[in-house]
Amino acid sequence: MNIDPAAITHAELHRFMIGVVIPRPIAWVSTIGADGRHNLAPFSFFNAIASQPPLLIVSINERADGPKDTLRHIRETKDFVINLVDEPLMQRMVETSGEWAPEVDEFALTQLTPAPSERVKSPRVAEAPVSMECVLERILDFESTSLVIGRMVWGCCREDLLTDGRVDALKLRPVARLGGDGYTVVREVIRLQRPRAPKPDAARDG
Repeated sequence: MNIDPAAITHAELHRFMIGVVIPRPIAWVSTIGADGRHNLAPFSFFNAIASQPPLLIVSINERADGPKDTLRHIRETKDFVINLVDEPLMQRMVETSGEWAPEVDEFALTQLTPAPSERVKSPRVAEAPVSMECVLERILDFESTSLVIGRMVWGCCREDLLTDGRVDALKLRPVARLGGDGYTVVREVIRLQRPRAPKPDAARDG
């Protein structure tokens, strides 16, 4: 099977990409608009791109009738919160993925709690195991897609998720996106140590 992006429809290309770029972490993005309305929506074209400075990126596609509420809010208020989704929150996360009208508050829809953030105006999801507060660094626009880059200015994590001071994936059990309506949960971790390359002097001695 060969894929020529120029020779297939956007829908076909999208299905191929989300079917092979897996699993994808989910950014459950909470925002507040200039009118004070809350919004909560999941995005799976998401990742960390740097730790110094701490930068996170979320890809947001436009709807047929214009920008999504998340993107509009971020442009208005210049901040947002990325909440992670664990297994108990999966169903409510999926409920927030609907193309709801701007006046619908997804927090109220799913009976989630909008908790005040420490450094940004947008609320965090109180029930989320991890939340990362971000200020807008920049937005890169490509045709019908906007890449939102945020700088994390505060984070919070449940204490019970830590093992030796690190977030334990098996305790977190994050939900990730697959193709179509598929999801997966991290229930297994395979640990492999990186090889240590010999130092230059040791290589010459050998």
